[in-house]
Amino acid sequence: MSKKKKIIIVILSCFLVVFFMTLFINLYIVNSSKSQIIDIDSIDKINDIDAIIILGCKAEENGPSLMLAKRLDRGYDVYNKLHTKIILTGDHGHYEYDEVNTMRDYLLEFDIPRKDIFLDHAGFSTYDSIYRAKYVFDAKKVVIVTQEYHMYRALYLANQLDLEAVGVVAEDIPQKYVMFKNNIREILSRDKNFFLGIFKPKSKYLGEIIPLNSDGQITEG
Repeated sequence: MSKKKKIIIVILSCFLVVFFMTLFINLYIVNSSKSQIIDIDSIDKINDIDAIIILGCKAEENGPSLMLAKRLDRGYDVYNKLHTKIILTGDHGHYEYDEVNTMRDYLLEFDIPRKDIFLDHAGFSTYDSIYRAKYVFDAKKVVIVTQEYHMYRALYLANQLDLEAVGVVAEDIPQKYVMFKNNIREILSRDKNFFLGIFKPKSKYLGEIIPLNSDGQITEG
């Protein structure tokens, strides 16, 4: 066998290993968490919920993106059923970019009391958001709100971090290209988070515990 053929076989073998590993990880994450996704009409049968976690995504200059608005709308639906605390978690790493206050301002239009809204300014990733919900906000049992493509990963991480969780799915946006792109990107994100869930590194930003039985306004800023 020529040296060229050997190189081709090695490259092809590596590709197949990566492909099947990626496939296995994605199937595992989806299948291990899909039973935790429940319908909004069943949410009031769940007891002892500490908080509703609404996961952030892109914010625009004049308010939430359509994707984020869909999550907030569904979060409001869940709040109306449970009347418990809400954790808004997203990227607020720079003064000029602020997902969490954008999310809060949107929800305040629904007349949700400010005391019920907690802001997690360091939810820079899904892993950070779930980790901090457990170790900063001391949540034990939560409802997670995001789109379905993202939900499986969030629930998987909650399971790995021993945070009891169910998920209520927000509507997809009508832009099919954006949803297709997000689903493709999610495949790689699940691979990364699979290993984060195994090794459980500390979130970069922690701090003192913020009890959910306090006033959410202490997290504003």
